[in-house]
Formats: sequence, structure tokens, C-alpha cells
Amino acid sequence: MTEENIIRRRISILIDGDNAQASLLPQMLAETSKYGQVTIRRIYGDWTTASMNSWKKVLNNHAVQPVQQFRYTIGKNATDSAMIIDAMDVLHSNDVSGFCLVSSDSDYTRLATRIREAGIFVMGIGEKKTPKPFVNACDLFVFTENLAPKSKPVRSRTTKAKATPQADDPEPVPLLKKAFEIAVREDGWASMAMLGNALYQIDPSFDPRTFGHGQLSRLIGKYKKYFELRTQDSNGTTLFHVKLKE
Repeated sequence: MTEENIIRRRISILIDGDNAQASLLPQMLAETSKYGQVTIRRIYGDWTTASMNSWKKVLNNHAVQPVQQFRYTIGKNATDSAMIIDAMDVLHSNDVSGFCLVSSDSDYTRLATRIREAGIFVMGIGEKKTPKPFVNACDLFVFTENLAPKSKPVRSRTTKAKATPQADDPEPVPLLKKAFEIAVREDGWASMAMLGNALYQIDPSFDPRTFGHGQLSRLIGKYKKYFELRTQDSNGTTLFHVKLKE
């Protein structure tokens, strides 16, 4: 995935209003914009219900189009059907070259798979509770917990606050090693870009922010026992290379 391709990519962001947080809309749009220009912005839900009121305050500021979908039967979610139909219409219009599906609902697994089968980039945004099949059906999946503003830790006068990983977050070293095996060159080194691509192939939900680091290079730099880092200057840009220690 080159920088030029990302700049040229046009992305449609489709939001399941019943399964997303209105307060994170700016962060979700910013995250999606990292991978292309967000040209279509739609959110689906029953706007006659009180549960959608939180969205009404932020939609106009971010030029997101609300799509009305009535709930014809109690207990049945018609939003996902409307969003899936719209997504297929957009897919066949050839107006975009990427999708962002915002939901934590497994009902979108087949949709994400169908988009990928068409050779179109698809990313997802949802909570950590999102079922794994939906996560793995995407090229990239971002957890909303990594988008939420971080609260500052409270420091006491006697102890210093230390950042600790979430209890349900596994250590990333085994995953990093597996990705390195995919990305390594004949000289025993792997570029950081290729390592990142390999990580997303293995686990689309991989995100260094899950482990407290904003960049992959900083995450790997934390594990000096296992990895060696090397930098290279290229036309004013610093390139990182990784080597697995014996």
C-alpha cells in the first residue's frame, strides 16, 4: 500500500447508528481519512427514536448524511439491512475504492467479505467486543477503545502511576515474531512497512495503541530483548528496519 494509492483512494464510510458512539464521530472520520479521502458519509438508524438524539448534534458539523430506517418489528434491527443494501449499490457504482464499516455487529461479516472479494479495500471500526469473524473479514479493523481520548492517570504523592496493559490484551511479541517471519528479507532484516503489512494480514485488528504506543516502531523498540532496530535516511525520510535477535 503506497502513499500515492492512499491519497487517490476514495472511501465510503457507512455507520450503523445503533452500534456506534456519537461522541467518537470526529475520531472515526480522522482515522478513516488516514487511508483515503472520505467522499461518502452516511449513518443509518431510526431517527424517530430517542436513542438517535446524540447523533443529531454532530452530523451537520461533519457533513454526514442521516438515512432513515423505520423499525417495522420490535426486536428486529432493520438498520443493518438498509446499510448492506446501500453498500452494495455504492460498490457497483464504482464511485469509491474503499469502504469503512462502523459497527460492532457480526451481521456485517458477509458484507465485508463481499467487498474484499471485489478487490476493494475495507476497514472496520468497532468495540473490542466485535466478533472475530467480522474483524478478520476486514483488511483493517480499528477498536474504538483506541480512538477514545485517554484520561490522565491520577498520581499520588507517595507512588508514581505506571501504564499497564489491559488485562485482556495479550503480549504482542509472538504476533510480532510471526509477522517478521513473513516480512524478513534474505539479509535477515525486514522493513517496518512490510512488517506492518504482515501484521495486518495476520490480525486486522492489530494496533500499537492497544499496547500503549502510537507507532509500531516505538512498540518494537520496547522489546529490545527480541528485536534490533536500524534506521536509514532516504530523501529526508527516516526508514526503519527490524531484525529478530538470535
